[in-house]
Amino acid sequence: MIVLSLLVALLVGALITLQTGSNARLKEALGHPLPAVVISSLIGIVLLSVAIAVIRAPIPTVGRVMAAPWAAWIGGLLGAVYAVTVVVIARDLGATTLTALVVTGQLICSVVLDHYGLLGFDVHAAGLGRVVGCALLLAGTFVIWKF
Repeated sequence: MIVLSLLVALLVGALITLQTGSNARLKEALGHPLPAVVISSLIGIVLLSVAIAVIRAPIPTVGRVMAAPWAAWIGGLLGAVYAVTVVVIARDLGATTLTALVVTGQLICSVVLDHYGLLGFDVHAAGLGRVVGCALLLAGTFVIWKF
């Protein structure tokens, strides 16, 4: 089962890069990043709403929604910042450099979240292997950017 999870994660990573390119094209067609991200997000909302209806996912009560911790609410904000930012800088950096930087940023942030057990993650110490891995990603990103 872990192999399937690994393959799905790899595929989803590829989809993020395709999404960035698609949204950058939409920005060019519409002339501004914000309408492009809004339209892209609306398509996602419609699709997810249909999925909820099809699988009959339960709609949470207002009490349950209001009981969610503050950290549970920043995902949409962070997603919007990410979406607008990559749409704006995608063409300047190119898909490879942009993706290398995004993945490196994700991994460094992940090591910090794991190390301190932030946002509900279990604590996993930032040992030598993780620190070296992040350093290698930084070095690889530099090589991708410069050469």
